[in-house]
Amino acid sequence: MIRKLDGANMDIDLVTPKDKIDWDQEKCPWNEAEGISEHHCAIKNISICQYFCGVEYLDTVLCCYPNENPLKGTE
Repeated sequence: MIRKLDGANMDIDLVTPKDKIDWDQEKCPWNEAEGISEHHCAIKNISICQYFCGVEYLDTVLCCYPNENPLKGTE
């Protein structure tokens, strides 16, 4: 099952502090399950989360947590 998370949980050239963001940003389900705030869907030039399945217009992240990524290994 792929979930749609509004507001994109990504650090890609976003220089605004999270407490200054004017739009709703759903929490990462992996972070919520572990009670932390370390996981991000994608971080520019560093990593992409193993549960990240893409982005839809307007900044909706497709996430498969806690299930295996059905898109892993496809191009």
